[in-house]
Amino acid sequence: MVTIQQINQEIMFGNLSNDQLNGIIQSIKFRRNQILKENKRSLGIGSDVKFVNSRTGQYVVGKVTSIKTKNVIVAAGLTNWRVPANLLEAV
Repeated sequence: MVTIQQINQEIMFGNLSNDQLNGIIQSIKFRRNQILKENKRSLGIGSDVKFVNSRTGQYVVGKVTSIKTKNVIVAAGLTNWRVPANLLEAV
């Protein structure tokens, strides 16, 4: 079985062509989009969620108020946050 470390080393130090690297990038983008859709489907308006504030590194807990195409609106206290669905965790 191939490990993540082996894959990373092959990408960074291997002899991959530009076309091969572009294929890897497309695969990663595809998988991220799948994860985003799965997370959006599991959420509903009123769901309790948490995410990490990128500025402070602390968890923010709130409720889903709206689900948009790419982002989810989370109300936490007096603040509404626009957060990508793949960064949210159910509480």
